[in-house]
Amino acid sequence: MSTVIERVRAALAAGERISDADALALFESDDLLAIGALAAQVNRRKNGERVFFNVNRHINYTNICVNQCRFCAFAREAGDPTGYAYHLDQILCKAAEAQAAGATELHLVGGLHPELPFEFYLRMMATLKANFPQLSIKAFTAVEIDYFARLADLPVEQVIRELKRLGLDSTPGGGAEILGETVRRQICPEKISGERWLEVTEKLHQAGLKSNATMLFGHVEGYADRVDHLARLRALQDRTGGFQAFIPLAFQPDNTRIPEARGPGGIDCLKTLAISRIYLDNFDHIKAYWIMLGLKVAQVALAFGVNDLDGTVVEEKIGHDAGADSPQALSKDEIIRQIQAAGKIAVERDTHYQPLRVYPAPAENADAQTD
Repeated sequence: MSTVIERVRAALAAGERISDADALALFESDDLLAIGALAAQVNRRKNGERVFFNVNRHINYTNICVNQCRFCAFAREAGDPTGYAYHLDQILCKAAEAQAAGATELHLVGGLHPELPFEFYLRMMATLKANFPQLSIKAFTAVEIDYFARLADLPVEQVIRELKRLGLDSTPGGGAEILGETVRRQICPEKISGERWLEVTEKLHQAGLKSNATMLFGHVEGYADRVDHLARLRALQDRTGGFQAFIPLAFQPDNTRIPEARGPGGIDCLKTLAISRIYLDNFDHIKAYWIMLGLKVAQVALAFGVNDLDGTVVEEKIGHDAGADSPQALSKDEIIRQIQAAGKIAVERDTHYQPLRVYPAPAENADAQTD
C-alpha cells in the first residue's frame, strides 16, 4: 500500500486534517479503491448510510450574458436568435408546475443579462415568495449577486439584504469554477476573480444565508489547482460555517471554446469526489451532480464518500447545452431506486438538509414484508 494512503489513514484515525501535500499525493495516486474506501469511512462517520435528495426544479431564467466564458455553452450574446429571457409570468408558471409535482425547492440561476434591471430580480423574488410561500428559493450565484450590485450601484451587503428580505432562502455554489487566477484567466477572464467570489460568498454567510460550493474540473486545470481550490473553500468554511454541500462539476466539452479539453473520465470523477470528502472535513455533505457526472457514475460515487444525489432537477439547460447526455429530469421514484440499489437509505430532504421522509434500504423493506 502506498505511503500516502497509510499517512492519510493514520491522520483520519487520529482525527487530524490532511494537508494540501497529502491531497495532491492522493490525486497523483492510482489506488482509486483505497482512496474510495477512506472517503467512504469519513462519510460513514458523518452520515451513516443515508443518502439525501430533494424534489426540486431548476429554472434557468435567461441565457443572455455579458460574460462569454470559454467553458460555457449556455451563454448567448444580446441579439442572438437563440437567446432568451423568461418573463415573470413564465417563471411563475414553471414554479406552479414545480409545486404541483411536489417540489420543495426552486433553483434559479441565469446569465448576466445586460438589460434587466436589479428591480426585475427583486420583483421575481417577491412575486415567487408571495405566490409559493412553501417553496424554498435557492437562487443567484455569487457572480450574479456581484453583478446586481454593479447594476444597482449598491454595496453587495445591501443587495443581499434586499434579496433576503423579499424571499431568498439560500444560494447555489456556481461561478466558482477554479478559484486560482492562472486557470481563471484561461477559461473565464471576464468573470469576477476567485477572491471576489470568496468575498461575496462570505458576505452571504454573514447575512445568515447558507450556500453550496462548486468546482468545475476536467478542463485545463491541474491537480494542484484543484487542491488550491479546495483549500480556499475549507478556509472560508472555517471562518463562516456557511457552506452546506460541496459539488464537483465534471466539465462538459461540447459547444465550448476550450478545444484542448475533453472532460474528465469516470475514474477521475470518482477520485475527485472521494478526495473532496476526505479533505473537506468541515463540510457535512458531498453531492454527486448526476446531470454532469452521468447517472451511473453518480450512483457508484455513493461508495466513494458521496451522500447527496441532488434532486429531480427538471429542465436543466447549462450542462445539457455543453453536451451532458443525462436525462433532463429524474422522477422521485427513480432517485430512490438508484440510492436503494446502491445499498443506501434514501432520505428526502428540504433545502437545509432537514429530513422530510426516509425510504429504508432494500433489505429493511424485505424484512418488513415478511413480518
